[in-house]
Amino acid sequence: MLAHAGLASRREIETWIENGEVLLNGNPAKLGDRWKEGDRLTVRGRPFNVEKRHSQETRVLAYHKPTGEVVTRRDPEGRPTIFTQLPRLEIGRWINVGRLDINTQGLLLVTNNGDLAHKLMHPSQEIEREYAVRVLGNIGDDMLERLKQGVELDDGPAHFNSIADAGGEGANHWYHVTLSEGRNRIVRRLWESQNVAVSRLIRIRFGNIILPPHIKARTYTELTPEERDKLLVMVGLPPETPQRKAVRVHMSDGRWRDK
Repeated sequence: MLAHAGLASRREIETWIENGEVLLNGNPAKLGDRWKEGDRLTVRGRPFNVEKRHSQETRVLAYHKPTGEVVTRRDPEGRPTIFTQLPRLEIGRWINVGRLDINTQGLLLVTNNGDLAHKLMHPSQEIEREYAVRVLGNIGDDMLERLKQGVELDDGPAHFNSIADAGGEGANHWYHVTLSEGRNRIVRRLWESQNVAVSRLIRIRFGNIILPPHIKARTYTELTPEERDKLLVMVGLPPETPQRKAVRVHMSDGRWRDK
């Protein structure tokens, strides 16, 4: 419930609960406790208004992350972060759906709904990502086939779902690749397993959300209610736009129709 309200990630909130920083009706909450209407919650010393948080509409932004930005709220090295480019929320906070490393640009989804973010990131969803990647090296059909069949990495086997030639000149060549997982630096590591260097990497799609071509780096667009609801339904959450019921109308020709 706290994660859904956008307070923090599930992992962070579980740590707060284990450390006794979440009180339910004045008593330390335990993992597995449930909140019901009328209960009082205190989180890290501050009262938490559940009804106010949950009355907020789910929002999702498609942000075009440039290279050089990091996906963190505060960077000890002082590097720019994506969150300084996002609009301010009156209630809750933005939660990034996965990460892109500092040298990767492209589509990054952020939302104020922690439950949606958690489900979109969960490996069980197997949501497909698509990247445009520029590589430097000699690429043969046998190498591309190995990358699709699967190679062994330090943290287990991995593979691309598909690889499509996207052109290029000389030693640099572009490919569009898809895969259904978000392990750290997974695209780069797959190519590097074949002794191929990645010189540029852009995420252009996450699930059914495509990076809009008119969105420049360091800018964003907000998903429409219809696009947002498709994401919610895709991960098993209910849509938030009221569904209009069809009305039966008797027409002049004697037939009934839904309007």
